Amino acid sequence: MKLIIINGPNLNLLGKRENDIYGDETFQDFFSKLQFKFKTIELSHFQSNIEGELIDKLQEVGYEFDGIILNAAAYTHTSVGIGDAVKAINTPVVEVHISNTFSREEFRHQSFIAPNAKGIILGFGLQSYELAVQSFIND
Repeated sequence: MKLIIINGPNLNLLGKRENDIYGDETFQDFFSKLQFKFKTIELSHFQSNIEGELIDKLQEVGYEFDGIILNAAAYTHTSVGIGDAVKAINTPVVEVHISNTFSREEFRHQSFIAPNAKGIILGFGLQSYELAVQSFIND
């Protein structure tokens, strides 16, 4: 099985920013643990702060991978383009958020990705990514 995690803006700062919301572990450290735990799965990841690069990556992998785990971060709530890209590809997408977006500002309650996602996992910290991987295994 071939899965990719695609992370959006500011997630490159995990471990440094707003530790009360996002924790103190870097994504790279977490990703290494995830790869170790799921040794039989080909896991990769991509991060960009640029909306167009996220769309390009979705289009690039959206016909070849078995699954995409997408944390579009703030673009979740603002990007019709990312939502359209998820709708356009064949690979199933699980939308992930580290925090519970419904316990945060009102604008974070909207997702342009959710209507075309296989499912949504949010509020479990970095474990949200692990739960998303498991969702593909359990299909």
